[in-house]
Amino acid sequence: MMLCVAQIPPRYLRVVSPWLYGIALFSLFLVFFFGHVSQGARRWLGVGSFLVQPSELMKIAMPMMLSWLWQQSRQYNPQYIVSLSLALLLIPVLLIAKQPDLGTAILIGLSGMYVLLLAGLDRKIIISGVVLVAAMIPFGWHMMHDYQKMRVITFLYPEKDPLGSGYNIIQSKIAVGSGGFAGKGYLHGTQSHLSFLPAHTTDFIFSVGAEEWGFIGCCLLIACYCFIFVRSSILSLQAQDVFSRLLTGSLSLIFITCALINMGMVVGLLPVVGVPLPFMSYGGSSMMSMMVSFGMIMSVQTHKKLWASSN
Repeated sequence: MMLCVAQIPPRYLRVVSPWLYGIALFSLFLVFFFGHVSQGARRWLGVGSFLVQPSELMKIAMPMMLSWLWQQSRQYNPQYIVSLSLALLLIPVLLIAKQPDLGTAILIGLSGMYVLLLAGLDRKIIISGVVLVAAMIPFGWHMMHDYQKMRVITFLYPEKDPLGSGYNIIQSKIAVGSGGFAGKGYLHGTQSHLSFLPAHTTDFIFSVGAEEWGFIGCCLLIACYCFIFVRSSILSLQAQDVFSRLLTGSLSLIFITCALINMGMVVGLLPVVGVPLPFMSYGGSSMMSMMVSFGMIMSVQTHKKLWASSN
């Protein structure tokens, strides 16, 4: 999929952006009626024998849609564009938060906000938005599910319930710390292979890597992430049009945000949320959306070179 998307010129990606957003939004509505329920959450649609998570499609569709909208911004009133952008952003965020999937909802909200920031949103609007979000925190607390509240409490006081809600993060910290400087060696981690560490192939896979490869392995992984982010950011600055620049910039920021959130939560710096580690965590939908995202970034760079050579 990454290689296929990389062959599509950005102008075609721009054309399909509203349609892709509409499909993703329609799929999120379908989840409420026909979604597959697992562990108390309704997040997946069954397609034959496969399960598809529509929120992962929205991770791509949201920055594409807002980038397309701001490409057309010269034809409309700026206030209208900002209002429409916020509406297009808020609807899927609320739908995904209702599933409930707060981690993905936050990521999609950030993906839209990154586009607005890169588009040069007025500073007064940004400050007003930050103040509004801060003022809504007490109301948001009362709207959260009990398990989400427990995650925040566990983040602040993980030792309060070491065999219950605090078990995951405590075991994760043990795995990270036990790796030491050079690690225990590939497939020699005790926390994961003795089933002490939960979700060791998905949310807590960074803990597995830290235990088996140690501080050196973690530094190498973080260096790879930083290189990919810096390279993608440079490509966004070299893009030929507004759509390509906003799209590649926002996708780059979402990539590094996912990595930082996942690594932050497994070492206890952030509350535990269901955010996969890019290119590392097991999961078909998340891996597909990430690969497609980088296919778009590759497309912008490849066709920029072709455009330059033809002129």
